[in-house]
Amino acid sequence: MEYRVKDLGLADQGILQIEWAERHMPVVAKLIREEFRKSKPLKGVKVGAVLHVTKETAALVRTLQEGGAAVRLAASNPLSTQDDVAAALVKEGIEVCAWRGMSDEEYFNCIRWVAEWKPDIVIDDGGDLHAMLHDKYPEIASKVWGGTEETTTGVIRLRAMAKQGILKYPAIAVNNARTKMMFDNRYGTGQSTIDGILRATNILLAGKVVVVAGYGWVGRGIAWRAKGMGARRVIVTEVDPIRALEAIMDGFEVMPMIEAAKIGDIFITATGNKAVIRKEHFEVMKDGAILANAGHFNVEIWIPDLESLAVSKRKIRPHVTEYRLRDGRRLYLLAEGRLVNLVAAEGHPSEVMDMSFANQALAVRYLVENKGKLKPGLYNVPPEIDVEVARLKLKAMGVEIDELTEEQKKYLESWKLD
Repeated sequence: MEYRVKDLGLADQGILQIEWAERHMPVVAKLIREEFRKSKPLKGVKVGAVLHVTKETAALVRTLQEGGAAVRLAASNPLSTQDDVAAALVKEGIEVCAWRGMSDEEYFNCIRWVAEWKPDIVIDDGGDLHAMLHDKYPEIASKVWGGTEETTTGVIRLRAMAKQGILKYPAIAVNNARTKMMFDNRYGTGQSTIDGILRATNILLAGKVVVVAGYGWVGRGIAWRAKGMGARRVIVTEVDPIRALEAIMDGFEVMPMIEAAKIGDIFITATGNKAVIRKEHFEVMKDGAILANAGHFNVEIWIPDLESLAVSKRKIRPHVTEYRLRDGRRLYLLAEGRLVNLVAAEGHPSEVMDMSFANQALAVRYLVENKGKLKPGLYNVPPEIDVEVARLKLKAMGVEIDELTEEQKKYLESWKLD
């Protein structure tokens, strides 16, 4: 078995972390796992995964393994790996290449290690594995049965590939499932982003002016939780008129970033785009402004511009870097501009990842069952899987709901006046 992790001696602690997560993930770690254990729907299937190597991801990987899959796992972020979890997975027979603090070269080498394994199914978080397969290993990509994508950023990349006609296999946008984006993106990222900022800085959020760039599901969650924590003002910046209007109707201020930059105390990016906060914004920020990113890649806060404006740079807390500008102002970048919730905290709460990874597990099974039946392209999660995940989550929570009567069903299907 091949692997590269920080320290196998951390495995016992990792097992405890995984047990804690699985206690709060009854859908993927109990209900689906029990079914997979009995039916072995993934028997003999090679699953290559590039995901955040966390205790929640471990619950998914264990379930895939119980379903008969051989799994090879690499990190989807150089700074998000929980080293004890990585060690625990290796002890359980999972091939892992991930450790916290990887260089960019090491990070891409681990993804290459997954690609060269020639997986049947690929699971990605951010699109780097999909991109590498198509760019560097097109022959391997052409033999992949199918793939899934966890993030908004990755779906954007897959959509571009599909539009250009170069996507070589069917890919399911797990991110777009209602039981993923409406819960993971909004409640998970909303809470964990604020958690990461507070752990990194220990600042008081009450009374601050918080600027949120982007009002998608992630931005919504962050804005609402900042408001709930007592932020004096929450300002939203947007490029989409409909989302901007929604933010206003939700009670937030909306303005261009150049105006928000002058008054914000804390800036949080959540767009999936690059250079959202850049030179002209840094130049007008107040002394002590805090910069955090909740998008997948470290490109939303444009660090090259920040570096060019700074006369000095120092790390003053584990996840806080101070940039001193020529006029004496200091700007504080959190988590090196990477995902603040995973670098400075533990990522999403296990309860919400339960639904996201339930979608992943069932989407992988769907791709295996439909091998050769789906044309290359980008697909949404089948509605029946989305609904099944919600049903299982409610069951695990002990919540019952009503069912339509036959008369109600007939009424909803009728168009007549009587």
